[in-house]
Amino acid sequence: MKTKAIALVCSVAAAGLIAGLLSMSVSRPANATPAYAGSTGKACAFCHQNPAGGGGLKPAGEKFKANGHKL
Repeated sequence: MKTKAIALVCSVAAAGLIAGLLSMSVSRPANATPAYAGSTGKACAFCHQNPAGGGGLKPAGEKFKANGHKL
């Protein structure tokens, strides 16, 4: 009985480890940073539909992206 319990604990730990590793490998880093706003002197809302930044881009944001993140 003790062997089955140990096997179950090891299986659960292995499944958790695999799930954790997969979640890290599937995640994509964000490209937008507050540094863009600081370097351009523009508010996040200049490029982004969401005034706080992130999400969809406005036409100005699309142009900024297409121009290699330069105004």
